[in-house]
Amino acid sequence: MDRDLSLEYLKVTEAAAIAAAKLIGNGDRKKADALAVEAMRKMFDQVPIAGTVVIGEGEIDQAPMLYIGEAVGTGQGPEVDIAVDPLEGTNLVAKGMPGAIVCLAVAPKDCFLHAPDMYMDKIAVGPEAAGKIDITRSVADNIRAVALAKNKKVEDITVICLERDRHDQIIAEARAIGARVHLIADGDVAAALACAAPDSGIDIMLGIGGAPEGVLAAAGLKSLGGELQGKLAPRNEKEIERAISMGTDPEKILLMDDLVKSEDVQFISTGVTSGDFLQGLKYAADGSIITYSIIINGRDKKTRYVQTIHR
Repeated sequence: MDRDLSLEYLKVTEAAAIAAAKLIGNGDRKKADALAVEAMRKMFDQVPIAGTVVIGEGEIDQAPMLYIGEAVGTGQGPEVDIAVDPLEGTNLVAKGMPGAIVCLAVAPKDCFLHAPDMYMDKIAVGPEAAGKIDITRSVADNIRAVALAKNKKVEDITVICLERDRHDQIIAEARAIGARVHLIADGDVAAALACAAPDSGIDIMLGIGGAPEGVLAAAGLKSLGGELQGKLAPRNEKEIERAISMGTDPEKILLMDDLVKSEDVQFISTGVTSGDFLQGLKYAADGSIITYSIIINGRDKKTRYVQTIHR
């Protein structure tokens, strides 16, 4: 991509975060999501790109905006593919809990895996342990490999995992070898990226979450030098057929180059509620709003943390 439009994309995530934050603790996750989607869509209309949503809110008959295949941008500018999560952690916002973010990734055409809307088994690490993990190996083996790569004791490794019944075995195996387990209610894009964030205290993410979220997380981790491996986890024959129809083998181990084919990718995220990955939005005494964001640029290998005061 010849033109750096990262600050334009930043305006998109900031607008969605500010809109969603109005409903922190309100209890209405659907409305919070709708506000984020609407704000993101309106701001995208001002960005000079000819963009196509390839990871979005769903199909055209399931989502009023930011559906897969939707055109975004002014239509004048570089042709790019867009992966978006207008509000990762709708329940977190509704309940006033930590870890909700807005995020998007931008890449050249046909760069992102067209991930079906189903579950994916994932493992993610930061740059020190990239190349040392293997999703086909046991939880214990992967934790030990990360400990060795990071020159840590196993008991000093922190595993982040969604608190779900389906993860009981992962949690039990991690604890059995003495690793720490950090359970979260929602938000595995932020959880995966926390593995590569300085001072997050997170070493490895394990477990099953959304497949589209896996692509978004891989986009950020690729630019940060981290790694995510995945394997689709369809629940029935219909989902298996869905994956095959989208060109994805449900049995294939998906590596970084399968998920995100190019390093020329940008990942932008703004915090809504503070978590392991980003600080959340704050309201200042003078009525202004402060947002905290990250811009990750794969092409120039730069990561920028951005604090913006909206008066």
